[in-house]
Amino acid sequence: MRLKSNQTGYVASKIGIDLANASFITMPKGKEAVVEACKKIIDENLAQEKKLDAKVEEMLMENEDEIEIQQVRERELFFMIKKRLAPEYGVIMNYDDRYNEVAHRILDELYENYIIEYSVNDNQVRNVIFKAFRAFANAYDKIDTIVYDKIKNMKKEYIPGSLEYDLIYQRLYEEELRKRGMI
Repeated sequence: MRLKSNQTGYVASKIGIDLANASFITMPKGKEAVVEACKKIIDENLAQEKKLDAKVEEMLMENEDEIEIQQVRERELFFMIKKRLAPEYGVIMNYDDRYNEVAHRILDELYENYIIEYSVNDNQVRNVIFKAFRAFANAYDKIDTIVYDKIKNMKKEYIPGSLEYDLIYQRLYEEELRKRGMI
């Protein structure tokens, strides 16, 4: 899903903000209930993809010797196997199709549990959710580069992967999301 597990809350917040800003939507249980429901569904979808990835990794490890003998590029093979097994795990590989499917599930959850009410057709609400996914996905690379550059230009040098680096990255990343009104 091009999302990391620590980003699902950000996407859910973006969806909550966008739905709250839509004039045709009301939130009887508040924005926090919307964000919580969205995060739960996004996390479930991401968990399915992690199960698929684990299965593909297992298959690659079982055939490690053959892969080495055939001199196959492991990364390419990973994605070929993942693409073939994806339907079995309920994972959609095309990002736009996947965002759309998750938007459907989110809308169903929000409507069925009276978390949102709206006065337009379902597609308009679903489009708000879908566009929130796209906006986050499109902004991610830009924000990541900005944060990376800020850390690189700091006086103190931080080692990528260290706890200190991760904490600073997270703080700067959230600042950039706030600047863009995404959380």
